Amino acid sequence: MTRLLGNHSHYHSDHLTQPLIIAIAITATFTLVEFVGGLLSDSLALMSDAGHMLTDTIALALSLAAVGIALRPPTEEKTFGFLRAEILAAFINGSTLVVITLVIFYEAVQRLLNPPEIDAPLMLVVAAAGLAANAAGVFVLRDRSKSNLNVRGAFLHMMGDLLSSVGVILGALLIMFFGLQSVDPILSILIGAIILFGAWRLISQSTMILLESVPSHVRLNDVKESLLGIEGVVDVHDLHIWTLSSGLHALSAHILVKDQMVSNCSAVIEKCQARLNREYAISHTTFQIECQSCSDPVCTFVPHR
Repeated sequence: MTRLLGNHSHYHSDHLTQPLIIAIAITATFTLVEFVGGLLSDSLALMSDAGHMLTDTIALALSLAAVGIALRPPTEEKTFGFLRAEILAAFINGSTLVVITLVIFYEAVQRLLNPPEIDAPLMLVVAAAGLAANAAGVFVLRDRSKSNLNVRGAFLHMMGDLLSSVGVILGALLIMFFGLQSVDPILSILIGAIILFGAWRLISQSTMILLESVPSHVRLNDVKESLLGIEGVVDVHDLHIWTLSSGLHALSAHILVKDQMVSNCSAVIEKCQARLNREYAISHTTFQIECQSCSDPVCTFVPHR
């Protein structure tokens, strides 16, 4: 476990911190730019984007803090370390996205009922600048988001901003050339729906990890069959598979073997570990070796009442 946490810390320090810092600088700067532009142009879409970027700045800072917390070594109370801090940050990020989207929906409906006059040229200029900034942030976080749920949350925030900027630009052009003032709140609703979809996926994924569900790429029966295919393994039961943090999967199981010397059992365990790592990316395993089946009550997880 020490080696596992050490590799994980090295990965975080080298690959996650710097992109998040760059993304925070970008979003913090253009939050102010878009908010002022939205006030001057009276564009809800632009102000919605600015509000979204403000939460992005907070969310990115939260993600950065979570990375730092995850680097802390295990303690006597937290024997797995603080790896789950990243997953908790991802859950919070997804939840804030839902709240922001609902606020955007409410404001958009109010605007549909009473469309204001919008300064489309100013709206277009500010949105174009925001698009460039968001594109830079998305580019910085793209690669890291594929392997880390916490960074994926930050990436989805910035992707939502990117889509918002595209929508605001289209809205500004429609207002400028066709006078369609109502397109501003309509675009806000469409953008909010896209953001809400990404937020729901993020919340679902982080919730599954927090509830210690089996990783999505793993089937419990397949793992059991793989272990039973190893020479020396007679039976597998009390099998549990869960995710510690993004890309870090763990397994515990009772393995029934023929009565033999302990030194021979070590070879069986090594074969099990190698196959699990190779076929299912499960890098942390704990096995209880048995030479006779244990009784059901012993192997059944039942919380004390």
